[in-house]
Amino acid sequence: MTVKIGIWVPSYAWNLSDGGEQAHRVKRLKDYIVRCEELGFDVWDIDHLLTAPGLYGNAWLEPLSVLTYAAALTEKVMLGTGILVLPLRNPVLLAKEIATLSQLSNDRYIFGVGPGWDPKEFESVGTRISERGRRTDEIIAAVRELLTKDSASFEGEFYSFRDVTIEPRPMKHPEVWVSGGSRVPDENFHDRDFMPKSVLNRIANADAWLSRCSGTQDRLLRDWETVQNHVESSGKPRDAVRFAHCNFIQLSPGKTRAQALEEQRAHAVRAFGTHRSYEHLQECYLLGEIDHQLGRLKELAGHGMDYVVLGPLTDALDQLDFIAEHLQPELNR
Repeated sequence: MTVKIGIWVPSYAWNLSDGGEQAHRVKRLKDYIVRCEELGFDVWDIDHLLTAPGLYGNAWLEPLSVLTYAAALTEKVMLGTGILVLPLRNPVLLAKEIATLSQLSNDRYIFGVGPGWDPKEFESVGTRISERGRRTDEIIAAVRELLTKDSASFEGEFYSFRDVTIEPRPMKHPEVWVSGGSRVPDENFHDRDFMPKSVLNRIANADAWLSRCSGTQDRLLRDWETVQNHVESSGKPRDAVRFAHCNFIQLSPGKTRAQALEEQRAHAVRAFGTHRSYEHLQECYLLGEIDHQLGRLKELAGHGMDYVVLGPLTDALDQLDFIAEHLQPELNR
């Protein structure tokens, strides 16, 4: 069993009024990225354009900008967006940003993408959430054209361009890792308790499925079986698409389950808000004692997961050391 670890870095966009506090957070982000490089953890960043009261307690800094910053601080680790909400973006501008990041990072970028879920984000940029899947597919296709061809042209439902050349282009197109999965239905959002065929097709044409942490472990494993079956039905080997997972975590070494959950409660509420109960958060995210957290990760690895992106709920550097000490050796036996 070999599971590569990436880390969601703490690019929190807290509503700060104290300039000194802001400087401290930027310094901590820098230290965090450098420590990831030292420990061999890939650097990933989250994309949330706006705050989502009751669901997330904060927004995050713009991810491609953060990863460009990370490229200057690192030399070896991969840099990934987990995930980039594609329907909020213009494909030509996005292709230029990716080309720039790829140039400055020596082609270390992983193009982690998804359709998003927050209606307000779509409204704020003049699109509609009902279009998110179709826009996502068009942008993936358009960006691929732009990053692989001179005088690229594209004609779609939402985006069109002719004879556009992006320079300098990456030496190779970044791997495309696609999110998506079933989720406990919520009347306020457009989530379903199944995986639509359009999502499965998107995953089957990608390099990896970046499964998200928005449901139970059983639902996640059910989704992976669905993905494999769909990949096979499309004429490809079941393992043609890599199984990756992203999840938030907070480690509490030496604590019992009750002690760990009590210690982690305030961090979880600050990060996720109060829309969901703490019990629900425990089902979705990697909370609790280390044996429980490791058990969940090993179960996923037993079903084929070979990459995990972990997001500590605080920017404390000791969380990275805890992951290196308690998780990394057990996931690489």
